[in-house]
Amino acid sequence: MKIVVGLSGGVDSSVTAYLLQQQGHEVVALFMRNWNDASVTLEDECPWIEDSNDALMVAQKLGIPFQVIDMSELYKERIVDYMFAEYEKGRTPNPDVLCNREVKFDVFMKTAMSLGADKVATGHYARVNSTFDENGKEIFHLFAGKDNNKDQSYFLCQLSQDQLSKALFPIGELTKPQVREIAKEIGLVTADKKDSQGLCFIGKVSLPQFLQQQLKPKEGEIVEIFKDSPLFSEEKPEFASKEEELEFLSRKINYKKSDGKVIGKHQGAQFFTIGQSRGLGIGGHKESCFIISREMENNIIFVGEGSHFPGLHKKALKIDNSELHWVREDMKLQNGESMEVMARFRYRQALQKATLYQFENALYIEFDELQSAIAEGQFASWYMGDELIGSGVIA
Repeated sequence: MKIVVGLSGGVDSSVTAYLLQQQGHEVVALFMRNWNDASVTLEDECPWIEDSNDALMVAQKLGIPFQVIDMSELYKERIVDYMFAEYEKGRTPNPDVLCNREVKFDVFMKTAMSLGADKVATGHYARVNSTFDENGKEIFHLFAGKDNNKDQSYFLCQLSQDQLSKALFPIGELTKPQVREIAKEIGLVTADKKDSQGLCFIGKVSLPQFLQQQLKPKEGEIVEIFKDSPLFSEEKPEFASKEEELEFLSRKINYKKSDGKVIGKHQGAQFFTIGQSRGLGIGGHKESCFIISREMENNIIFVGEGSHFPGLHKKALKIDNSELHWVREDMKLQNGESMEVMARFRYRQALQKATLYQFENALYIEFDELQSAIAEGQFASWYMGDELIGSGVIA
C-alpha cells in the first residue's frame, strides 16, 4: 500500500513514518509549509524552517522520498482569516480543529491522492477502524488514543466518513513515552524534541500579538458584575416544553454597563475569551476575576470574582443545526430524539456526562453538572464509550 505521511518535523509523525515502513508499506513523506511570517513567532520556538530540516533528516534516515508543499496561502484563507473573523465577532474559534478539517484532511489529502496514495497518515493520538452494517456498507469509527494524556480525537471531531476512510493514525495505540522510546532506539533526530505548542503549523505565537496584526486595538471598559446581582437571583420559570427549558439553560445573559461597576480598561474585547483571568490587570480582589461575557458592539468586557462566580457556569449549550456534524451519520438524532453521551467542549477537558436533545432548529447538550466557561465558537464533541460520534460549533 502506498501511504503519504504528513511529516511535521516532530517525534510523533517521525515514528508514524517508521512504523508504516516496518509494516512493509511504500511510504512517502510530505511536509506542509503553512506559514512563512516569523514576525509573530516567539523566539526559539521551532519556526517552520527548523521543522522542515528535521523532517528532511528523518526522511533521509528512513530512506523515504521527501517533498515540501507550500500551503501558506490556503492556510491563511481557510484558517487565519476565519480566526480573525471569529474573534472579531466575539467568538472563540479552535484553529486546530479547522486545520484538520480544511487543510490536513482536505487539500493535503487530495494532494496525496493525486500522487497515487492509498491512504494518508498523521501523528495523531487517535484510532480509526471500520465495521460493516447489515447492508454491507462500511462504517468508519474514530476512537480516542490509548494514551489518555495525549488523546487528540477532539481535534479530529469534524472529520467525515470519507476523510476517515483514507486516514491512518499508527501511534494511536501507543503512549507518548513509547513513541519517544522507539525514536531513540532507531536514532531519529526528533526523539527528544519538545512537542510543538500554539497554533497548528505556525508554532508558538503570542495570540494577542498575532491578532493585533489585523484587529486594531481599541480601548474599552472592564465592568465587574457582583455575585448578589439580581441577574442571578431570578427564579427559574415554568417551562412549557423541554426545548424551552434548554433554551433558557443555554442562554447568554446580556449584561449592561449599568448592571455593574467599571473597574478598569482594556485594549480590545476581541483579544480576550470567556473564562480568561490572566492579562486583565485587575487588582484589589481576594480571588481572580474571570471574564463572563464580552459585548462587542460597545467593546465592554464583563468580569466576575472567583472561579465559582454564577455567571461563569452553565448547565447546557446550544448548537445550531447548520453547525452540526455527525462523524457517525448512522447515529444522527432525529427531531424529538435524545441520547446519553460523554461530552467535552475543550481539548484536555475530562469527558462530562451529558444528554443530547435534537429539535427542529438546534441540538442541545445538557450536562449532569454545571460547566465553566462555555464560549461561543468552541467545538463541542460527544462520545459513546471511546468513540467520538459527533461535534458542532457552540452558538
